[in-house]
Amino acid sequence: MPIPPHPILVVSYVDETREALTAFLDKTGAVTVPCASFCEAENTALKGLYSGMLVDLPSIIKSKGEEKVVAYTLAGFFPTLRVRTVGFILVPMATPGAAKQEKSLDDFLHKTCCASPPKRLREFRRHPVCLSTLITYDGLELRGFTLNVSWGGAFIVDLQAEQFSIGDQVSILIPEFGCHIPADVCRIKPWGVLRHPPGIGLRFGDLDETVTAVIAGIIGTRRESDRDRLTA
Repeated sequence: MPIPPHPILVVSYVDETREALTAFLDKTGAVTVPCASFCEAENTALKGLYSGMLVDLPSIIKSKGEEKVVAYTLAGFFPTLRVRTVGFILVPMATPGAAKQEKSLDDFLHKTCCASPPKRLREFRRHPVCLSTLITYDGLELRGFTLNVSWGGAFIVDLQAEQFSIGDQVSILIPEFGCHIPADVCRIKPWGVLRHPPGIGLRFGDLDETVTAVIAGIIGTRRESDRDRLTA
């Protein structure tokens, strides 16, 4: 049977439980990344693609403060199986109000995780902001406007988004502020697909002090306190 193409995050506060969960996954051939806390899992998920998360339910229940916020953010973002370990048995556990989940580890891996595209956790919260933009690309100057802006990048509406390729480097001018931002294309939404506005997702390069001040003024938050989480 197929296995998930990318690693599975394994989260538990208890060393023995985390080792047991990892051992269950190892038997299936899936690649695992054990994490001793939800914040550790969050930091890990920012750095690469992951196919899902296997989590010890008692750890979610015991989580508090920032850990609880991160736990529910991750469970809402990745395909997640909440379980308990009873001796040598792994038992999936449904919780009131929780999203529907598979009833076995095999179904979770081979159906849910394999059918879902791998994801990289988004670092910064998107803010709905409309700004006129002028993109310099391949000797052209292309007019557009932002649909949203974050500390990490922006989505710019462009009716000919398919002219770009993932990895293209561009320069964004925001005329309102007269500042240029280096960026690379990380996402393309062609025109006429899925009833979404066409355009390109851009990842910002290094931000100088001037641009940092502009973005802070636009979205009204500090970079270090604007993680993309489900609740505040």
